[in-house]
Amino acid sequence: MDSPAIVTREEWLAARKELLAREKQFDRERDALSAQRRALPMVEITEPYVFEGPNGSASLMDLFEGRSQLIVYHFMLAPDWDAGCTGCSLLADNIGHLAHLHAAGTSFAAISRAPLANITKFRERMGWNFPWFSSHGTSFNYDFHVTMDESVAPVLFNFRTKDELRDAGIGSWALTGEQHGLSVFLREDDRVFHTYSTYSRGTDLLNGTFNYLDLTPLGRQEEAGIMNWVRHHDDYGDRTTEDGCGHCDA
Repeated sequence: MDSPAIVTREEWLAARKELLAREKQFDRERDALSAQRRALPMVEITEPYVFEGPNGSASLMDLFEGRSQLIVYHFMLAPDWDAGCTGCSLLADNIGHLAHLHAAGTSFAAISRAPLANITKFRERMGWNFPWFSSHGTSFNYDFHVTMDESVAPVLFNFRTKDELRDAGIGSWALTGEQHGLSVFLREDDRVFHTYSTYSRGTDLLNGTFNYLDLTPLGRQEEAGIMNWVRHHDDYGDRTTEDGCGHCDA
């Protein structure tokens, strides 16, 4: 990848101020977008989902742990996988101390379709301690469109139907199997509401590594393909192979 041009300090300062104006504009646009996101209407969840966690069975309400809000990361780990998606694992490595979310009345949990034993084994390998539950045997993944199986439910990924995905040139990777995403829920007394979901690059916002790299001149260094360089954090080596998670701008 090419390095930036070499200039004088005065030329650099002029270019930096020009970029600063765009950054400030982006900040204002992001604030407006966040306000629009908060103002989305919500849908009540009436399905009695039962998840499995370290302390036994848990309902969606239980995942709130008494707080008002719940953020769920849909972690790609299928029942027959030995390890989770590398892209999901990169995001998981960037999950901070949950005390800060808790102070804002917000809980966090990851949910995967794999049985709890598979989740526990991989979680111990990675050294993570955030809440992580299994939705194995439930319709949760299908209802929130992070597992694609037409025999169970129509394909709808990133709010696009199968035909819309094909028309947009999205590859077959989005039409079958596991996908990642994030969903947000609000609790009002004994009622739970779904307020927001995002998929594909919508989760970039949560990935501190991406945000750090986006500040650097070489960026994410993805010349050969989106996220082709990402590995599990205990498995880095040759970065020239292209066996990353296949994350795509869908």
